[in-house]
Amino acid sequence: MDRSEILKTVQDIFRDILDDEEIVLADSTTAEDVEGWDSLTHIQLIVAIEKQFKIKFTSKEILSWRNIGEMLDSIAAK
Repeated sequence: MDRSEILKTVQDIFRDILDDEEIVLADSTTAEDVEGWDSLTHIQLIVAIEKQFKIKFTSKEILSWRNIGEMLDSIAAK
């Protein structure tokens, strides 16, 4: 799966969990850029992403992400 496919899948997960079909993610997107992306939805997003890609993130990985691009890099590395 290439990076653009990963981005599309993650974007679909965000749209589903945040119930907003207008969400468009980019590498530079942060929680401040997405309405409704708070600490609770962050956990839901991580769980859904782990389930979709059949991977597990460490707490250290999750806390190190500053934007969507860094999250995508972690997914791609696994």
